[in-house]
Amino acid sequence: MPRYLVERTFADGLQIPISADGATACLRVVDRNADEGVTWIHSYVTDDKKKTFCVYDGPNPEAIRKTAGKNSLPVDRITQVSVLDPYFYR
Repeated sequence: MPRYLVERTFADGLQIPISADGATACLRVVDRNADEGVTWIHSYVTDDKKKTFCVYDGPNPEAIRKTAGKNSLPVDRITQVSVLDPYFYR
């Protein structure tokens, strides 16, 4: 399955409460993504919470855009990526 980096901008900052409500909101995203064969791996959030860089596995960029729309999430850019880590040569 291809892996993608999804860049997002939140003008007012990402608003996910650190509570049961926030956990429920994240699980709803996971459920909607599954409808299109998309898996949210993890995200990086800037200190000001205005940008996120999210790692997804999915069949294609269109499926990721479709799930973003269902989840009311912005998409600035989708880039197909592969993993390179310090253990590359082992």
